[in-house]
Amino acid sequence: MIGALIVNKDKGMTSHDTVSVVRRLLKMRRIGHTGTLDPMATGVLILLLGPATRLTRFLKGLDKTYRAWVRLGETTATYDTESEVLDRRPVDVTREDVEKALAAFRGRIMQTPPMYSAIRHKGKRLYDLARKGESVEVKPRPVTIERLEIVNWASPDLTVDVRCSSGTYIRSLAHDIGQALGCGGHLYALTRTANGPFTLDESHTVDALYRLHQQDKFDEARLSPSQVLRFLPRTVLNGDQAWDVRHGQRLVLDLDTESGYLRACTAEGTLICVLKRVDTHLWQPKVVLPTQQNES
Repeated sequence: MIGALIVNKDKGMTSHDTVSVVRRLLKMRRIGHTGTLDPMATGVLILLLGPATRLTRFLKGLDKTYRAWVRLGETTATYDTESEVLDRRPVDVTREDVEKALAAFRGRIMQTPPMYSAIRHKGKRLYDLARKGESVEVKPRPVTIERLEIVNWASPDLTVDVRCSSGTYIRSLAHDIGQALGCGGHLYALTRTANGPFTLDESHTVDALYRLHQQDKFDEARLSPSQVLRFLPRTVLNGDQAWDVRHGQRLVLDLDTESGYLRACTAEGTLICVLKRVDTHLWQPKVVLPTQQNES
């Protein structure tokens, strides 16, 4: 089996747990995900199957969209509900105050990741250091918040929709909003509603995948390799061109596109490879997939 599953990750499961469940279900070892979700979070998790795991590089940088629930007035060490409350303060803010605070977080900003995160410091995960009581300086890094809008405000609880660049920590965003309002805050629920063009509407819970498997309908949930890369422009190769790229040869293509990558497919829609632009009209095969694919 080759392609992808768009999973609606369950609360309480790690991303690795979800991969493990699907591995056992399909009796496949070669399955990977393209972007971690914290155990407390739910929502869109892309799993790549078999040789399609080689497409991971094209999916990791996709923008993410979230619905986040923030509780103001309470600060935690992990910036979410996974640790005890360190500080409580009264929440004496209005919706107008919240709107003004959110404005400062839109656009390109510098964000400091939480100490309880998987980022490495001198080869060690920050969360491992934090659990040992060690503290290190975590350097801020640039992220982009394209959208940050109030969905609901009922003090002390704030619900927001966020569209952001890959690598943004919504836990840090919740914490920083609380600090900006002077009362503190933490993330108490999170759903990833989209990962690039892949949305909750096309996702399947683990339970739903089990049912499809029992009914011998699992392929209904699978996206083909070409569908996985549907955000890339597509070109159709003839037989000679397909032979060339499968043997590592470059192609000269006169295409009207500014993209640096192309989906190169057969006339029937099967993904042959991903091409990378190396000159104005010169394209190099970067990832070549097997000739036999189930495209149903």
